[in-house]
Amino acid sequence: MITFAHPWLLLLLPAPWLIWRFMPPHKEQVAAIRVPFFRMLTEAAGETPSIGATVLRRGWLQMGAAICIWALIVLGLAQPQQSGEPVVIEKSARDIVLALDISGSMDERDFVGEDGERQQRLDAVKSVMKEFIAARDSDRMALIVFGTKAFVQAPFTEDLQSLDGFLDQTQVGMAGPNTAIGDAIGLAVRTFEASEVDERLIILLSDGADTSSRMTPINAATIAADRGVVIQTIGVGDPVASGEDKVDLGALEDIAKRTGGAFFFADDAKALSDIYAQIDEMAPRITQSTSFRPTENLSWIAAGAALLVGLCILSLLTIRARRRVS
Repeated sequence: MITFAHPWLLLLLPAPWLIWRFMPPHKEQVAAIRVPFFRMLTEAAGETPSIGATVLRRGWLQMGAAICIWALIVLGLAQPQQSGEPVVIEKSARDIVLALDISGSMDERDFVGEDGERQQRLDAVKSVMKEFIAARDSDRMALIVFGTKAFVQAPFTEDLQSLDGFLDQTQVGMAGPNTAIGDAIGLAVRTFEASEVDERLIILLSDGADTSSRMTPINAATIAADRGVVIQTIGVGDPVASGEDKVDLGALEDIAKRTGGAFFFADDAKALSDIYAQIDEMAPRITQSTSFRPTENLSWIAAGAALLVGLCILSLLTIRARRRVS
């Protein structure tokens, strides 16, 4: 489809005709020789004298070329554009932070996989998280890992394959042996400061009790709630163990309730997979769609055509003039 960026300039097309029709001809005085016997000269030459003022006339070739060149110039000034097919761009309207506990207790091999074999807790979690990430195409996600300290393993990105790579590099104990749930929530909330969307979600998974945070998980959850961040919590591991190996289900449930989220517990790989499926249904992908039509400026075609017509007519007139002289 051809459109014009400045269609009102097409009103200039009749301008030369209007000037020719309503403006007086240009007058130019030239030097002349007064001959006292002019009548005798004209009679001898057999010519009929006429008035001294003359209006130069263009031939049909010159007139046609002038009209064509003017039309092409006006078309070029109007900037013709060729529009392509609409391009739709979908942008995520929700940012998700995955907060993953990698404390020493995640090394326990008490998760039963679909094949009946026992798996390391972290390996089972990573396997399910990979499936969850793959299903969130076009979402922006970040990965935070925490043990004794909390770290941003991967900042917000729409490149979910790279997020998979960062998840693969995550190992038990690389953030310390203890559990800092409160610090992980606080770091996730700070990570959202670079977010420009209103929908913000943290999915926090832990298998222990908070033992090393500078801020309690409840206080961190309260701050998250004040900033519009929803936290979904998942407890894994043994709720009847002792010390740091005991998962604090009560704290995880309280964190979720304070932010309007939900709490889940999983004791094997299948239950964990079902939980992430439920979260996926509870928080479906939200996208903002924008569309535009790519345009190609065609002014250069009109300008080039005008130049080509002008050069051709000038060359033709020059050849004609030389032939007349010869």
